[in-house]
Amino acid sequence: MRAFLLAAMLAVVSSPALAQQCSEAEKAKLRDFDKAWAEATSRGDRAQLDAIFADDFASTDINGSQNKATTIGAAVQAAERRRASGLTAPPTVYDNYLITCTPLSAVITHRASTTTTVEGKEQTSYFRSVHVLEKRGGRWRVVGNAGHALTDEAVLLYLENDWSDARIRKDIAWFERILTDDATAASATTGTFQTKREYLESIRADKSVIESIELLEPRVRIDGNTAIITGINRTRGRDAQGKPFDRRAMFTGTWVKRDGRWMVRAFQGTVIP
Repeated sequence: MRAFLLAAMLAVVSSPALAQQCSEAEKAKLRDFDKAWAEATSRGDRAQLDAIFADDFASTDINGSQNKATTIGAAVQAAERRRASGLTAPPTVYDNYLITCTPLSAVITHRASTTTTVEGKEQTSYFRSVHVLEKRGGRWRVVGNAGHALTDEAVLLYLENDWSDARIRKDIAWFERILTDDATAASATTGTFQTKREYLESIRADKSVIESIELLEPRVRIDGNTAIITGINRTRGRDAQGKPFDRRAMFTGTWVKRDGRWMVRAFQGTVIP
C-alpha cells in the first residue's frame, strides 16, 4: 500500500494537465488550507481535523502508516500532553511550496523547519511533506500524506535558495545567522576579500535592485561536518543607475556544521563573461 500511494502521488505531481489548471488564486487558498491544517494539528483541534481529513485518508510519513482516526488521535494526545506540562509546540515554518491542482484534485509539497533549543543553543530540523487532496462536497479534503526528514544535501540546497531570497530582500538578519563570525567572502564584482562585517555592509550599501536569482547546476559534496557547494547563479535586476543587468557567476561555498546547524565559512564568485 505504501509503495502504491507514493507512486500515485508522484504521478499526480508530474501530470502536465495539473500545472495548466491551477490558478495563483487557487494556490493561495491551498497554502492557507495547509497552514490552517498545521495550526489545527498543533492545537489538537479534533473537530477541525475531522473536517480536514477524508474518511479514506492514508499516511506514509516518518511516523509510519496511519489512517484518519490514528492521525487525529495522535495530534490530540500530543496537544493534551503539552498543555498538561505547560509546554508549547516548537515553532515550525512552512515554506518552499510547490502546488499543482485541478478543480477536483491537488498536490501540495513544502518544507517544514522546526527550531528547538538544546543546551541553550538553537537547532533546526527540516522535513519535507507531500499532501494529496480532493475536493468533495465543495470542500478540500486530505486523502493522502507522505513525508520524510531531509538529508544534509537537501537541507543545503534549500539553504542555497534561501540565500538567493535573502539577497533579493537584503535580509541582513538572515546573513547574520548563516555566516560564521570568521567568514570570508571573495566578491565576484569587486575582486576583493571581505570579512563578515564588510560583506554585510556591502549589502546595506548596495543601491541595485535584484529581481531574481536562478540557481543553476548545483553540486553538493559533504565530508563529515564540512560541505562544498558549487554552481552558477544567474542574477537579473537593475543597477544603481536603473540600468538592467543579467549576469551569471560561478560560485563555490564552504559550509560547516556547528551545533547541528549548517553555516557558511567562506564563499567566492567569478562572473562569467
